[in-house]
Formats: sequence, structure tokens, C-alpha cells
Amino acid sequence: MLLGISFTVWVTLLLVFIIVPAISGVSFGIRRLYMKTLLKIFEWATLRIERGAKEKNHLIYKPNANGIIAKEPTSLEEEIKEIRRSGSNRDLGAASAFEMSDIFYFCRRGVETIMDDEVTKRFSAEELESWNLLTRSNYNFQHISLRLTVLWGLGVLIRYGILLPLRVTLAFTGVGLLVFLTSIIGLLPNGRMKNFLSQKVHLMCYRICVRALTAIITYHDSENKPKNGGICVANHTSPIDVIILASDGCYAMVGQIHGGLMGVIQRSMVKACPHIWFERSEVKDRHLVAKRLSDHVEDTTKLPILIFPEGTCINNTSVMMFKKGSFEIGSTVYPVAIKYDPRFGDAFWNSSKFGMVNYLLRMMSSWAIVCSVWYLPPMSREEGEDAVQFANRVKAAIARQGGLVDLLWDGGLKRGKVKDTFKEEQQKLYSKMLVGTPEDRSRS
Repeated sequence: MLLGISFTVWVTLLLVFIIVPAISGVSFGIRRLYMKTLLKIFEWATLRIERGAKEKNHLIYKPNANGIIAKEPTSLEEEIKEIRRSGSNRDLGAASAFEMSDIFYFCRRGVETIMDDEVTKRFSAEELESWNLLTRSNYNFQHISLRLTVLWGLGVLIRYGILLPLRVTLAFTGVGLLVFLTSIIGLLPNGRMKNFLSQKVHLMCYRICVRALTAIITYHDSENKPKNGGICVANHTSPIDVIILASDGCYAMVGQIHGGLMGVIQRSMVKACPHIWFERSEVKDRHLVAKRLSDHVEDTTKLPILIFPEGTCINNTSVMMFKKGSFEIGSTVYPVAIKYDPRFGDAFWNSSKFGMVNYLLRMMSSWAIVCSVWYLPPMSREEGEDAVQFANRVKAAIARQGGLVDLLWDGGLKRGKVKDTFKEEQQKLYSKMLVGTPEDRSRS
């Protein structure tokens, strides 16, 4: 009897405070109040750690967001000239020639890269200065006081005893409804009614999944939201980027066909909406991929395509090289910048360290997922601009808006080696400094 009443109350609360608001797109403000309360607790915990460490003469670890080595934005030629100037009284304006001191420039740069690599640190979790009561997020976690330890223990009970079961329930509810309802909608004939119902179902299910992460999202400049016949490109931190964006608008997804549960979800979704799924053998065929994307954007009745051009997850501090494929199509591009607040939970997926299930459990056992999304004005390829230049211009706009570091490196370095072309580029720069350009040699 008591169990039946408890279950009824649980389902009623779930419907009233989560599922119904998700259907109507309404928020009661409970999550934002929860976020403000957490911030005050985190501030107190951080101050308590600093005071306790000071009393015990312990050093406090402070991550340096700008790196441990101060670097000036100077060119190879300028730096080598400075080294030569400090060790020689020769006329530096004379014809350049190799000097033994040039070796020191390359040695120094090599040691700096080993000590403070700006690339590989983008593939590990972002470090926090404050403590958010998660042992996984701060190097200063240690016993400071009984009150702080009790608070941490209470946090563990809340996260794993209350929030995690609730979030898992919501996740299964959202995914289950998505599979069931899209399969039913897929039976309807193509037309406006089918498209309308499909969009409403997708929005509802993604909003339920957002609540399964206690995600608190702030959307900016909604007048720039992607429109039909366009391509939405965004920086990529986590697989949940898709849910974050799709809970505010409908998109056609692009991806490889999977098996298992993911395959079931993909097959049901494509029945109700024209998503673009590729077989494993088709993914490497660039011309086939480009043609299917081009055919999709030419039909202005179809949803905008959602693409993450980095091709891998980066740790919420930077944007890495955009693959040029999606910028060769010639369609209007709608850039979107996503920036997570790591104080409540680290959204970055380190796929080389955690599997998908492990990662999702970490997300659901965090305090919350807080992020800001900026819709940037649409951009088109300019006259005389190639796909690579266009991709870099879009990437720079996203990095600037999201407060991220704009890097030229390929995200594929997470699992691969540096391409020989990058090495050869440095060799060419040094060679050009020594022998000059063909025009310089012809004048001499």
C-alpha cells in the first residue's frame, strides 16, 4: 500500500514538474535557484580550503589557464635575429647565413613544447581554481575540517542517492518516448502534419533529456537561429552538445550508422525526420558525403543540418581545426558557440579514458550541466575565398564569441601523429629566411 502511494507521488511529481514543462517548453526557475545555491556553497568550500591550508602551511595548487611559460607572439625570423643580436656584433642587415646559434631557437622551442604543450592539454579535463565538492575536479581535495568533510559526504548522498536515480529515470523516459513516438509518426504519410508532429516530439524528448542532466542553458541572440536549407556548425566539447542545441530547435543529424541501442534510436528517428546516416563504408567517400549534404540543403523544406567540424571533443577551452568538407557545399553557414561552466560539472568527454556509459554516469552524478549558447549571424563564402579560409573565418568567430582559444591544430592529434606537412612548413620558413624568396635571389 505504502509502496503504491510512493510510486503514485513519484510519477505525479515527475509529470507536473518535469515532463509537462518539457512538452510546453516552460521552466519554473527551480534549476536556476538550485544553481545559485550551489555557487554560494562552492564559494564557502573554496574559502574554507584556502584558510585551512594557510593554517597548516600547505601549498594551494592554482592552475594557470595561460600556460606555465610566458610566450610572446613573435615570428621565427624575429626570434632568431634576437638570438643572433645577443651573441654577435655582426651587421644583421647583411645577407643571412646559417649560424650555430640558430640551433638554440629550435632547442628552446622543443623544450617549451614538451613542458607546456598547447595541443595535448586540450584533450584532458579543464582544471578548476575553486572546489565544487567533487573529488574528481580539484587537486586540493584533502581533509581540512569536520564540517567540510560532512558537507562533502552530504553532497555524495544527494548526488548518488537522489539526483542519479531521478536522472536515470528521466533519461530512459526521454529516450523511450523518442523511439516510440518517432516510430509511430513514421507511419504517417509525408506532409505538413507529419513534420509538425515530428518537430514537437523531438523537442519534447530532448527537453526531457536535458532535465535528465539538470542542464541549465542560456541561449543568446535567438534571432540568428539556423533556418531550413542551411548548415549549423558548432564547437564540440561533448556528445551532449546535440541535446543542448536540439532542445531549442530541430536539426537534421549527420552521422555513421551504429548497432545496438544507438542503432535502434537512429532507425526510429529517421522514420519521422530526414536525418542523414551513413554506412561505415560510405563515411570515407568524401564525394558521396558532400553530395548527400548538398542535396539536403537544396531542399528548403528540410531542417538545417547540424555538424561539428572539429570531428572530436575538445575540453571547453579552445576550438581546433575545422574540417573543410561542410564548407565546400556553398550553403549558408550558421555558426554556434557553446561554452560550459565547469564549476558544476565537467562536460568534456575524454573518449580515450572513459567509455560512453561511464561518461554519462559521470555527467548524471555531477551537480549540474551549465552552459551558454550563442547563435552568431549567418555567414557565407566570400568571393575568392576557398573552403579552408571560410572554415577558419567561421572558427575564429566562434572562438571569439565563446571566449575560447583559436588553434590551428587538427583535433585528430588526439589519436594520431603530427603530419609531415606541419614539420615541412617550419623547415620552409627557416629556409626562406636563409636563402630568401626567388624574387630576392633574382634581384641579387
